[in-house]
Amino acid sequence: MTDEHAGPTPGLRERKRQRMYQAVSDAAIALFLEKGFEKVPVAEVAAAADISKPTLFRYFPAKEDLVLHRFADHVDEAARVVAGRPPKRSPLDTLQRHFLDGLERQDPVTGLCDNVHVLAFHRLLYGTPSLVARLYGYQERSEKALGEALSEASRKAPNGSASKEASEEASEEASDAEALAARLAAGQIIAVQRILALENWRRIDAGESAEAVWPDAVVAANRAFGQLRSGLTQYA
Repeated sequence: MTDEHAGPTPGLRERKRQRMYQAVSDAAIALFLEKGFEKVPVAEVAAAADISKPTLFRYFPAKEDLVLHRFADHVDEAARVVAGRPPKRSPLDTLQRHFLDGLERQDPVTGLCDNVHVLAFHRLLYGTPSLVARLYGYQERSEKALGEALSEASRKAPNGSASKEASEEASEEASDAEALAARLAAGQIIAVQRILALENWRRIDAGESAEAVWPDAVVAANRAFGQLRSGLTQYA
């Protein structure tokens, strides 16, 4: 995540809370990487983080969240990108540019990162079925947040020359349909980003460097976002 799309600076209490989340998550991931996710009980994580088990569960409702905390800051990232886009730039163009920028800086979220620690984390994540299942919950929240941002972007778009009364009536009648359309679009966008990231990670995990994969990753991303624009006419 870049500073351009970051939220307001948190207060002291929130910063302390964030540091606690990070410290407990880091302790858990270190144990999981060393011993395996299924072989480390929550009580051992709590002891390593020097907190009680009940306190741990106040921060992390499920064991899987100890790992997926690293994705928490990205849950509404696409929505923030759309909300903070430059004037006259479409949401899809903005999201495409943001993903391409992520590839260029080898952001782990794009899958294009060959840092040994990131690779180890991804192997832990994608090699543990319960973590993959829990990850879908995070992606659903991403879809919901992005859908709301797309709906807001659509409402702010120029409405042509219709009268105010006609526009309001049409808006009321179409609101449910527009919300569903935005959610469907958000689901497709999040799916595209997920599949692109998985393909990049698959190649790097197989031994290729991020530098070697990057040109193909850019081509694939541009093609994928182009397909989002054109729809599924190729398969109709």
